[in-house]
Amino acid sequence: MAKRDYYEVLGVSKTASKDEIKSAYRKLAKKYHPDNKETGDEAKFKEVQEAYDILFDDQKRDAYNQFGHAAFEQTGGGPGGGNPFGGGFSGFGEDINLGDIFSSFFGGGPRHTARRAGPQKGDDILMKHRVEFMDAVNGKDEEVSFDYEEDCPHCHGSGADSPSDIKTCPKCGGKGTVIRQQRGIFGMMNTEVICPDCNGAGRTISKKCSVCGGSGHKRVKKTMKIHIPVGIQSGQQIRLQGMGAAGVNGGGHGDLYIEISVKPHPYFQRERNDIHLTIPLDFVDAILGTKIEVPTVNGNVYLTVPEGTQPGQTLRMRGQGIKDLRTGKPGDQYVHLDIKSPTSLNKKQKEALKAYKDNTKESDNPYYKFQKNFKK
Repeated sequence: MAKRDYYEVLGVSKTASKDEIKSAYRKLAKKYHPDNKETGDEAKFKEVQEAYDILFDDQKRDAYNQFGHAAFEQTGGGPGGGNPFGGGFSGFGEDINLGDIFSSFFGGGPRHTARRAGPQKGDDILMKHRVEFMDAVNGKDEEVSFDYEEDCPHCHGSGADSPSDIKTCPKCGGKGTVIRQQRGIFGMMNTEVICPDCNGAGRTISKKCSVCGGSGHKRVKKTMKIHIPVGIQSGQQIRLQGMGAAGVNGGGHGDLYIEISVKPHPYFQRERNDIHLTIPLDFVDAILGTKIEVPTVNGNVYLTVPEGTQPGQTLRMRGQGIKDLRTGKPGDQYVHLDIKSPTSLNKKQKEALKAYKDNTKESDNPYYKFQKNFKK
């Protein structure tokens, strides 16, 4: 099946900035992640990941803009392989690197740099945190616990048992990359690749740390206080910078994103920043009108029920909703009236209602009006 345009996959324009691409990717990755029980879709998740890998990398994006998917096609299919354009090109007796071919055609000489070497920042991590409804409305400071890879106390993150066990890699001389020669359609080509001996670190360790086994990190349980902002909704995230996964080759930690899940309230129903509340009301109060005390997220407030209120009628209480997370402007509260009729009456109540009926013209009876119109 033909691949979709990468810009279409992420829902961005061809002139989109890297920030726009990153924002679109995060939104779609969260939506289609296989762990998302509601909207998870592994195939779409992989498609989004592939589009992001190409469009966020300036060199790959330039190649895609010029040559489309053909820039990344190889026998194995899909982005990958050892060149910055994601794959090789077969059909000349051996695999030829597309990056080398493009370089030869468009200048710069038959040479390209390794895709990744040296320090690499750790991955971002996403975790969920459930909060009470009113805590999301009013804001609150809470503690969260999570696993964190801190520097090993023995080797301080180096991965070596002692400083003397760290040596400059003799193969790459500390650069983390080496030059590899390969024969192509234009003759011998030089390719800069990650050093296989040090895996891009530029150093080797003769004796690994006896505490962490050479990882340079120790997994601990970390507890931090976070602030739940006023008006936060389910799905919105709080970022803890540098609290994500540990980096590689001395790279820093990624970030931890805490996705908020708000518990439902037994009576209040939230719709964006508005609140909906259903209140039972005696039919006599609906007929005669009354003033009632109504609970809101800001406390109890008196509400006037006008005379002649009908079943299912909704009354609006301006400014009694939830404050917007960014602007601070409150929404409204909508009170849905559930007018109740009695199921049993005493003698005096029956007499009062009979007197009311006796003093009501038949033409004012809604059922009489229905029958009259129906017969027409």
